[in-house]
Amino acid sequence: MALALVVGCGAGLGAIAFRWLIQTFTRLLSGHADYSAAGHAAHPWLPWLGPWFVVLAPVAGGLLYGPLVQRFAKEARGHGVPEVMYAVAHRGGRIAPQVAVVKALASALCMGSGGSVGREGPIVQIGSALGSTVGGVLRVPEDRRRLLVACGAAGGIAATFNAPLAGVFFAMELILRDFAVESFGAIVLSSVTASVIGRAVLGDEAFLTLPAFHVAHPAQYLLFALLGVVAGVVGVAFTRVLYLIEDACDWAWRGPEWLRPAVGGLLLGGLLLALPQMYGVGYPVLENAIEGRYAIGLLLLLLVGKIVATSLTIGIGGSGGVFAPSLFLGAMTGTAFGVTAHHLLPGTAGPVGAYGLVGMGAAFAGAARAPITAVIVLFELTGQYTIILPMMLAIVLATLTSRLLSRDTIYTLKLRRRGIDLDSARLRSPLAGASVRDVMEELPAALSGGLPLEDATDVIARSGHGVLPVTGRDGRYAGVVTARAVAEALTEPDPALDAHATPRVVADLAERPPAVTAGAPLSGALHTLVTADGAGLPVLDAESGEPVGWLTHQTVLSVLHAPAAPAGNA
Repeated sequence: MALALVVGCGAGLGAIAFRWLIQTFTRLLSGHADYSAAGHAAHPWLPWLGPWFVVLAPVAGGLLYGPLVQRFAKEARGHGVPEVMYAVAHRGGRIAPQVAVVKALASALCMGSGGSVGREGPIVQIGSALGSTVGGVLRVPEDRRRLLVACGAAGGIAATFNAPLAGVFFAMELILRDFAVESFGAIVLSSVTASVIGRAVLGDEAFLTLPAFHVAHPAQYLLFALLGVVAGVVGVAFTRVLYLIEDACDWAWRGPEWLRPAVGGLLLGGLLLALPQMYGVGYPVLENAIEGRYAIGLLLLLLVGKIVATSLTIGIGGSGGVFAPSLFLGAMTGTAFGVTAHHLLPGTAGPVGAYGLVGMGAAFAGAARAPITAVIVLFELTGQYTIILPMMLAIVLATLTSRLLSRDTIYTLKLRRRGIDLDSARLRSPLAGASVRDVMEELPAALSGGLPLEDATDVIARSGHGVLPVTGRDGRYAGVVTARAVAEALTEPDPALDAHATPRVVADLAERPPAVTAGAPLSGALHTLVTADGAGLPVLDAESGEPVGWLTHQTVLSVLHAPAAPAGNA
């Protein structure tokens, strides 16, 4: 709980800094607080360019964040949430510390220069990297480190959107993919802490300012249900187009990756020149749509434009989230649906804006398939409780529609395309709960550090291991020596030694591999085993540092094989 409090404080401060970076880069590169609401206005510092500066803004931003991401944190590219989900499910919650800084700068530059993406993906990755770093520094167990990652994600969402409940359910439904009671308290504490810090600096107001809506006629529930199905289809279409355009960009680009965002920025800039409403996140455009200021033709144009703009931003190597774009798509879909319903059923349909609001949650549910998060997020972002029932109805139907049309969500599809199935990771693994002590073998006879290399070859060959422990003159553990190292030393003698020099001994080749202790979780030791030279590792006592056993690939495979089901049930 204390660490959750610390992570919540860090996530809150990180969200404030991230918001400031976005505002700073947006003003610097566009000359406006939010260019999506400025029409085809010129940059106040470059009036001679007129509206054409938007063609150059994404190029300038790409030249800055492209090399930054390529050099320091490649995982900062894209929308961020799938990388966090993968780290929690498969890497024990390990996220590189530099990801927080690189993601904040890259995403702020991308959005400030016109990238049509949102803030939720970056802030989730920033907060999660902070939680992982805290857990890594304090060497907490894997399950606690995963929890701290979720705490960071919840705190980031809570602070940046002023939505503490949304942060909690986003972390549990999408990041942990579990609603365990043990996790709930820590995540709530982190989310509340971050939200308090965010409100102290950013204010305590609903994220979107919208007029109050209510359901005046029971028949409207049928219309909201139909809207849920339509928005679910839009969410799935958004997912498909996103990865289709990303594949097209991968196929077309043949240059260095660091240059890709700048070159691709020319295409994005051309789109922004035609539709400046696509610049950045676009919340003012979303509000205008729900308030009924756009005709149905423009709503549909903005819908298609946002899908293309967001997909192109991600495809060229941009950095940003897909949560805000999915809300944007839902608002355009819902408002267009409401306008149509109002024309067909003028006395029954009710206010158009209510459909836009419900469409926001339904489109997000269709893309992310997270119905609980969608309901809570929309309620907190807008403060609209009066239409909670039609919102729940539409979101559930959008989720079911999405499930019928697609196996994956907008987040999990990115991982499945890499061969990663998060659902399989949720099945209980044979390694779950096992420690290294449970499977380690008996320690093989150690080599004396003073043994000549020629004599060591026979011992290693008879041992059946490709690597053996080495003891020093005092009899204490000095490291390991591999068969490869001995073979290379004998076939390619050290040129620094002449023919009369003392023959080389095992101690000259001894190396200390990464430490694996007997009490460590077996799942956490696998990464060390796979990346180590040779076919095994010594298992050390946590207190004395002396080897007490031996861990090999065969021992791990035997654990995996032992509980296997019969072939007929496989």
